[in-house]
Amino acid sequence: MTKTIVLSICLAASLLSLDARAQDTLTRDALAQNDRQYTDGPVTEVNYVQVEYGHFPEYIDWLNSTWKPTMEAMKKAGLLIDYKVFQASPKSADQPNVFLYLTFKNMATYGGDIGDKGIEAEYVARKVIGSTEFQNKKRVERTGYREVLGTELIREVILK
Repeated sequence: MTKTIVLSICLAASLLSLDARAQDTLTRDALAQNDRQYTDGPVTEVNYVQVEYGHFPEYIDWLNSTWKPTMEAMKKAGLLIDYKVFQASPKSADQPNVFLYLTFKNMATYGGDIGDKGIEAEYVARKVIGSTEFQNKKRVERTGYREVLGTELIREVILK
């Protein structure tokens, strides 16, 4: 009889322990979802460009004739949700005076230069601009009056 009582107590204690662990797991999962006071928003690639003095109209012509139609085609293909061009007054000669923003729905649609999305973006650019060789030739020509200083990837944080 004593054995039965001891076994019953041990069984009850182990069931309480399992229930407590299950509750702890549920609580942890709920906290992980509810503790985060934000959700991940769109991802934006920011390109920093320095256009040489006196060449801004030439660069704007290229943006209007080639870059904008390519961005519109990428939007139509579902690769991009928005794009913008900003002009800035740099504090020094080594800072950008033009910012190009490309906004993607999320990191998966960003894709960068690799993966399926990068290949899709290259295909769209070929349809709009021409062959990769032609695009590279035009890039080299633009280096005469503009320099890409860098690229940064930022993600919007949507507060709850």
